[in-house]
Amino acid sequence: MNLMMLLEMASGAMGDRVAVQCDDDRFSHAELYAGAGRIAAFARGTAAEHLAVLDTSSPAVPLALFGSGWAGKPFVPLNYRLTGDELDALIERITPAILVADAERARQLSGRDGLEVVTREDFLAIARGDETPPDPDWQMEPEEIAILLFTSGTTGAPKAAVLRHRHMVSYILGSVEFMAAAEDDAALVSVPPYHVAGMAAVLSSIYAGRRIVQLPNFSADRWLDVARSAGVTNAFVVPTMLQRIVAELEQKGGEPPSTLRALAYGGGKMPLPVIDRAMNLFPPTVDFTNAYGLTETSSTIAVLGPDDHRVAAFNDDPAVKRRLGSAGKPLPGVEVEIRDEDGKPVPAGEPGEIWVRGEQVSGEYLGRGSLLVEGGWFPTHDGGFLDEEGYLYVQGRIDDVIVRGGENLSPGEIEDVLHDHPAVADCAVVGVPDEEWGEAVVAAVVPTGDASVEDLQAWVKQHLRSSRVPERIEFWDELPYNETGKLLRRKVREALGGAA
Repeated sequence: MNLMMLLEMASGAMGDRVAVQCDDDRFSHAELYAGAGRIAAFARGTAAEHLAVLDTSSPAVPLALFGSGWAGKPFVPLNYRLTGDELDALIERITPAILVADAERARQLSGRDGLEVVTREDFLAIARGDETPPDPDWQMEPEEIAILLFTSGTTGAPKAAVLRHRHMVSYILGSVEFMAAAEDDAALVSVPPYHVAGMAAVLSSIYAGRRIVQLPNFSADRWLDVARSAGVTNAFVVPTMLQRIVAELEQKGGEPPSTLRALAYGGGKMPLPVIDRAMNLFPPTVDFTNAYGLTETSSTIAVLGPDDHRVAAFNDDPAVKRRLGSAGKPLPGVEVEIRDEDGKPVPAGEPGEIWVRGEQVSGEYLGRGSLLVEGGWFPTHDGGFLDEEGYLYVQGRIDDVIVRGGENLSPGEIEDVLHDHPAVADCAVVGVPDEEWGEAVVAAVVPTGDASVEDLQAWVKQHLRSSRVPERIEFWDELPYNETGKLLRRKVREALGGAA
């Protein structure tokens, strides 16, 4: 297996179709294939062991992704928002390497030992050169490393997740139908390339034959403009992006993009009021999909599909309605279990840790080896439960569980209740040190209008046990999220803990 298989198939069957566009820059599948070959030849002519990109989305990203697979060198998309010591530490870990960057970054980073810095423009020029691409001589060894993705490092130094060719190819073959897209289909990719969803979006769109429309820097108004002008039919967003798109439409008016047929979201917990508002704003013909996955699982492992969204959103049965807050059911070829602290499976409805296994599951970090346990199972460190019908509910990181007086409390459960209050736009619940109970439940709330601490505490008590009522609630203008839409719970905990 090799990622180049996917591009080779697409180039052979859909060579003239546009594969990727960013503003006015375009590559067809055939041009992308030839360009990847020239990039591979260039990479093989250096002493580099990795091919890295430190830049926003552009055609250089898929060229580097496939070119590295052809050359047999791992692809490393780096977080372009990093600077200083953080960035230096990551670069040191992948040297010797080729590093593709914008002109300013290239100037700053040039001259380092073992680092061949290439500007984005020069990299694209190499891909468009006159040289004949090499023969298709890429390695088909499935255990070769395809991609190294550094984690966000919100709880410590970033780890390099290892995704081998067999993991990524297995994910695509198991979730995407070859040539399934119509000639005018277009996918708007606004997640950054160093996010696993960005990699999955490139590979799945190429294999399906869907034109990739890149949006290097997200803003809600720009997203809507590009979706309309480029005839976008499919898009993936993280929850904070959808929240801003919905707010943009509600505040400034205007119609959603008329060509949009499918809108997928994932990468973080989606507040139920946001998806409710989105489904009422967008035409009923738009298919909504919730995709749950991790970097270590090569992207999506469970999906709540369009039919489930429609049934849940417009159903009076509370048990069915709550499925709108679920991650759906596992993909074919993926197994999910909920286990207790001793690693033993628990019955349906009982919370525990989410464990997963399947051919696409890596569970490996560079220099740390595999975290897969007996039977190929991977403990995700996410908490959740499976209901009687097999729907997966994700409640957040196990490390975020609040232990109050010996009782384990899920922040996600309390946040869901707060989100249902009409005066709450966003919220985060954390535990802070408490002399009497060990940890106290506290919350930061972004209000939409008039709300009092007492009203919100009474609301939680009405829907949950009194032990889950936040002892203190602060009103904030906004919550801290990273660029991929994940709540920086550590920062909330530090701020609320420091004010205790």
